[in-house]
Amino acid sequence: MKRPLSFKQWAAALILFTGFCTATLFGYMHRHADTEFEAFAEEFFLQEMQANPIHFHYSVDDPSIYNIDESSLTMPIYREGEAANDTYAISMIADKLDKFDQMKLSDSNSYLCGLMRSYIDTVSRTASYPYFSEPLSPSSGAPSELPILLAEYRFDTVEDVDLYLSILTQIPDYFNGLIVYEREKAAAGLFMSDSTAAKVIRQCTTLMDSAQLEDNSHFLETTFADRLQPLVEKGLLTEDEALYYQYLNNRLLTTVVAPAYDRLADDITLLMGSGKDTCGLACREGGRDYYEALLRLQIGSYREIDEIKQLLYRDLTSNYEALRQLFENNVSLRDQLNTERSLLPEMSPEETLSYLKASIQQDYPAVPASDNTSPIRCTVKYVDDSLEPYTAPAFYMTPPIDNVLNNTIYINALDTSDDLSLFTTLAHEGYPGHLYQTVYCQRFRDVSGISPLCSVLYYGGYIEGWAMYAELSSYDYAIKLAVDTNPDAAQYYLACRLDRQIQLCLYSLLDITIHYDGASLEDVQEIFHSLGSASNETITAVYEYIAEEPCNYPKYYLGYLEIMELKKQALEIWYDDQTSDACIPSDFLYQFHRFVLENGPADFRTLSARLYDIS
Repeated sequence: MKRPLSFKQWAAALILFTGFCTATLFGYMHRHADTEFEAFAEEFFLQEMQANPIHFHYSVDDPSIYNIDESSLTMPIYREGEAANDTYAISMIADKLDKFDQMKLSDSNSYLCGLMRSYIDTVSRTASYPYFSEPLSPSSGAPSELPILLAEYRFDTVEDVDLYLSILTQIPDYFNGLIVYEREKAAAGLFMSDSTAAKVIRQCTTLMDSAQLEDNSHFLETTFADRLQPLVEKGLLTEDEALYYQYLNNRLLTTVVAPAYDRLADDITLLMGSGKDTCGLACREGGRDYYEALLRLQIGSYREIDEIKQLLYRDLTSNYEALRQLFENNVSLRDQLNTERSLLPEMSPEETLSYLKASIQQDYPAVPASDNTSPIRCTVKYVDDSLEPYTAPAFYMTPPIDNVLNNTIYINALDTSDDLSLFTTLAHEGYPGHLYQTVYCQRFRDVSGISPLCSVLYYGGYIEGWAMYAELSSYDYAIKLAVDTNPDAAQYYLACRLDRQIQLCLYSLLDITIHYDGASLEDVQEIFHSLGSASNETITAVYEYIAEEPCNYPKYYLGYLEIMELKKQALEIWYDDQTSDACIPSDFLYQFHRFVLENGPADFRTLSARLYDIS
């Protein structure tokens, strides 16, 4: 016979029951909120993925995972007045985000929701200036970017080849849309300067070289044939079918793509003279506000402009003083710095990447394991001669988010002529730079079940700042490699690193000076002359590049400095006042790198707050 429950037992039971009900309800609310947010995140991700068939093809290896018919995707075509509608579209996304209570979301979803809110808020601010962007930029615009993307377009199936050829037919309409936008910019008095327009025109007339097209030697023909060959070897194409596809490709390049580039050049020529700006964004009404928003969007730094200046000035002064002392201690070092020296053992790019990959293992965590045991591969290619004047010293081709095994790094031989620049460039693009960071982050998302939406949000300061952090760290690896046979390598490479930092820091300051303070070419010439260096031709080239590409240098160097500030913060939070080198735990770098990799890409305000959340 059961005895009746005592008062205490009844009370305890009631408390337990109440706790159970509360926990159950709380858990239900969380699950419900998470389900709704995840549905929103998936919808946003799919919309962004489907906006451009080329970017989709690069981003996704297997479209069936997302129930997307790749063949239905078309190139984005700008319609008249479309730029003015962006603010409304962004506000709709912001309204949807506002409906989610982060307190009711799981930790990972709450973190992503916060990221999106900050991101959309900043995008909204830049969208208030619809004609300030430049899709035809000489360095990163459509005319120079498109050929690279086409040359690297994957042919895994015959259907991929058909889609590729379909994209070629859409390029004229795509370019026409860009011209519609440029005409609207011109009507608003915001068309590019004549010097910038001349560069774009020159690109258009040289990238699709008619002589190369005629003799089938153009890189968009040779790379096309190379990509067909594996399909032939797999039996997916016959030799005759491959030859026919090559014929179709050549015909489309000659009769569709090349004329589209010619028309683009003609249309830009007609608009020359309508640009009123001869300097940076500061010359435009609202330009300073736009620049502040662009800094926040591109770099992810929430510091005020004055604080950013102070951060850069402190770094510039410190590195300049360190370099000056090196020169005082070694009078020949200054002359050595101005000459190319070969101190590293002769290594191929592949051997260099292998050395770097092995060298970082102590201070950087291993890439998270996955079900796919195949090794991570990297192919190093050199930029075609015709593209060398228009591309960066090197660039990493980001692999699809569902297949990060195959990676490609392009090297511009024009800008990586000596062994040290090639070594540090491969660290920037490979290990522990872009390749390592991209593969690690994606693998971590996969094993942690984090939404693929993260891959859509672009945080240039984090991405390029990390790569710059990797590049500057690689000087230490270069010293270890060279010092046995070259005792002066340490001082020389340290001087090279300081010189590199000074240059990038100075250019980042000039970016602010031009686009926020309104410095003219003459002002910048005066700054350079006061430093006792550079010809007027070089200064003009630097000025024009910065004017054409606002926030580009800060994306690299301010991003790097933000990571260094984050490192200081982590040391203070994790180890209290143990800030001296002697007190830093041996595994600090490993743990810090793991934190940055597993919580990014993100803006630096969010990463800073995250340090406290997980401590």
